[in-house]
Amino acid sequence: MSAYVLEMKGITKTFPGVVALDDVTLSVEKGTVHALIGENGAGKSTLMKILNGVYTATKGELFLEGQPLHLQGVRDAQEKGISTIFQEFNLINALSVAENIFLGRFEGKGQIKWNRINRKARELLEKLGFNFDVSKPVGKLSTAEKQLVEIAKALSYDAKIIVMDEPTSSLTKKEIELFFPIIEKLRKGGITVIYISHKLDEIFHICDRVSIMRDGKLVGESLVSEITRERIIELMVGRSMEMEYPARTASPGEPVLEVKNLTREPLLHDISFTLHKGEILGIAGLVGAGRTELAETIFGAAVADSGSIEINGKAVSIRSTMDGKANSIGMVTEDRKETGLVLDMSVTRNITVTKLDEVTTGIVLSKQKEGEVASEYVQKLNIKTPSINQTLYNLSGGNQQKVVLSKWLFSNVEILILDEPTRGIDVGAKYEIYCLMNELTEQGKSIIMISSELPEVLSMSDRILVMHKGMIKGELTGAKMTADNVMQLAID
Repeated sequence: MSAYVLEMKGITKTFPGVVALDDVTLSVEKGTVHALIGENGAGKSTLMKILNGVYTATKGELFLEGQPLHLQGVRDAQEKGISTIFQEFNLINALSVAENIFLGRFEGKGQIKWNRINRKARELLEKLGFNFDVSKPVGKLSTAEKQLVEIAKALSYDAKIIVMDEPTSSLTKKEIELFFPIIEKLRKGGITVIYISHKLDEIFHICDRVSIMRDGKLVGESLVSEITRERIIELMVGRSMEMEYPARTASPGEPVLEVKNLTREPLLHDISFTLHKGEILGIAGLVGAGRTELAETIFGAAVADSGSIEINGKAVSIRSTMDGKANSIGMVTEDRKETGLVLDMSVTRNITVTKLDEVTTGIVLSKQKEGEVASEYVQKLNIKTPSINQTLYNLSGGNQQKVVLSKWLFSNVEILILDEPTRGIDVGAKYEIYCLMNELTEQGKSIIMISSELPEVLSMSDRILVMHKGMIKGELTGAKMTADNVMQLAID
């Protein structure tokens, strides 16, 4: 028997006009946690879609426990012991935990044996160290509990390999701490985990081995214990990166936004602060602190009960997103797929949608003008897309985020709110976005940045406001901008 539970040899995958994978060979040992990392668009997802039966390789071979593997689809892969847990869970909210785990595989002729199905679902969760009501609708579960249901579903197929795609992207810090022991239990049980994440700290914490992809090729492989963070980044982006964050040389000017005693019960209480021209103002805090709610209220996606907002010294009324845009405020939301983009529309239309009057001739949209605008921002932000007419569904997360940013750059807003601007994107794309933020502030634009990544807040902000339970607990500047000081305010 092979020493590897999985071997993918010489995998090539082509789409019309695109080589997505180029002669990739990946070998994974049984009972290990194997990291697969790379920039958005590097080919990770395509490779894993071949492994779980969504795509068929144009060229190459697959082996499972030394035996040739030929997959006829996702269900076939599951039945052969290969399961994938995606960022967007494949669960039906209206059905119970047990129903989701065994959907399509209910036992009994004519009459389903619910007692047996519920018992088996409980046993699977108990293997993971958890015990909650399996008759409860999935829609009432937390994100962490939904993830457990996905893992239990994989175990119900007697999984040999579980692929986890950005498994902690929507989890709180406390939930992540509970999640890692679950992976350890899977490893000890002889189950192999292929772990896809942009969070390098997690790779060093939980993974045994790492494979690095770039531009559809495997460019590096190592034991985690024998490689540095710097080397991983260098392999991912194809160049040396002395620092993950570009230096800031900001010199903020006069006030452009003043928020006074803003209240929105029960979420925000008596919020007051000032944003200056050319400044990046970081807003930190734990999940539920009110950061997103504050951003939504300033932008007009929600309406305050009381308080006032002044822009350039003049009181303004912001009661809708149209009011926000009319006052030169833009917002990149934390969930780009739900509220930032129209995924079945083209790159072009997503960029121009907030300012269609700029690309019309008379009352008719000008395809030529739209194309010129889209091409300009695709080039300026280095958006990787086969065409400006490509739908957003087919772009990687980092490139989708660049399209959202392009939309607001085209709108030429003076105040830009960035809510989790680099969530779910790779270090190379992050660096490009940080450089763009610096460029915008040098032009005199002002940025409010909300981020759950402390290094990001500390490295990119000129000042930091820390929120707790809907209030601003403190402001940090200069040498006081440290992780300890942020957390002390966020928790207290």
